[in-house]
Amino acid sequence: MSPLAELLLVLVVLGLAVKLLLLNFWRAVLFVSPGSVRLVPVAPADRMQLPPELAPLAGQLQALGFVPLGSHLEKPRFQTGTPSYDFAHPGEHTFATLHFSPRGEPRLYLLTPLAPEGFVLTAGYPRPGFELPGRYRSGGFPESSPERLLEFHRVRLQGLPASEDFTWEERLRSGQAWYRGLGQREIRRQNLQGLLWTAVALAIVAGLFLGGDRPV
Repeated sequence: MSPLAELLLVLVVLGLAVKLLLLNFWRAVLFVSPGSVRLVPVAPADRMQLPPELAPLAGQLQALGFVPLGSHLEKPRFQTGTPSYDFAHPGEHTFATLHFSPRGEPRLYLLTPLAPEGFVLTAGYPRPGFELPGRYRSGGFPESSPERLLEFHRVRLQGLPASEDFTWEERLRSGQAWYRGLGQREIRRQNLQGLLWTAVALAIVAGLFLGGDRPV
């Protein structure tokens, strides 16, 4: 292989490695440090700007008795963050949060903090089930309406001591506590692939710059 062809091959491989890093490095960081995600308040209820695509779900939540709390960003390192729109129904001991999937699809999940510690999380989209008896339950019921999702959530809450504080401040505090505690196992499971691809990309870069032989 000529020196020019060898150089071009090295540049192509390096470009692929860099692309892998750009796509996956933040997920590797999230795997290593789930608690590094920050919940950043954006606007209280009276200034919350709900995207039109989420308005139908928001309307159904409000018909069930949920009231708007505000919006926040869930911001991993090296990412701009996911906008989230929060509601609460103190009578149901439940927070509701609307956001978009990575593909831009409207999503809803319900969250109840437990006393003195723990969570019940019920999502209206695919989510692997996970449980720690008496402390944590999470799972998904894809394509459920808000009304149906709330029914599932009530059942999953039975026998567990729900918190009594359903202010926006508590919603933000609970979300941060989830990332720093009981949610870490799920976050690592979701981002394991990102960690592996990051390792592959770093191995490629190391092979190109530190290896004794270049690809021929």
